[in-house]
Amino acid sequence: MNKQIFPGRYTTENSEDIVVFIIGMRFNNRLAIHKWFPVFSAMPGMIRELYMNKEELGFLSMESYYGLRTTTMIQYWRSVEDLHAYARNEKHLTAWKKFNEKLGNNNAVGIYHETFQIKKGNYESVYTNMPFYGLGKAMEHIPVTFERNSARKRLKAQ
Repeated sequence: MNKQIFPGRYTTENSEDIVVFIIGMRFNNRLAIHKWFPVFSAMPGMIRELYMNKEELGFLSMESYYGLRTTTMIQYWRSVEDLHAYARNEKHLTAWKKFNEKLGNNNAVGIYHETFQIKKGNYESVYTNMPFYGLGKAMEHIPVTFERNSARKRLKAQ
């Protein structure tokens, strides 16, 4: 899939509070496919649901990374309240219940998450010759101007 490249330098506004949620799983025993696949296969349905209901759920965007043992997903949310509401969502609760029923304390697979609440004015971004990516995909993607041509200036711009 060819993504549109935006020539030049771009950034995002930092005038809104955001939540960055990092979630992933680790294959502790890659050969135990029957034990980790139920966890792995639960995620695509939840991601589809998030993208189909972005505004309603407060989900902004995400990026995914797949390594040999560990997968990582970086998600951007409008608020921690929206993230917590989704954690109580039926699809998520069903997947979490299945995970706990099938794996319990089995060590074939591990999961993790980290949550960061970031206040407006306390983050910055820059994208040079990139497609929409990260915060630039989650928020308004704007050209870098003289007033925002350094990280220091972008952090002060509100």
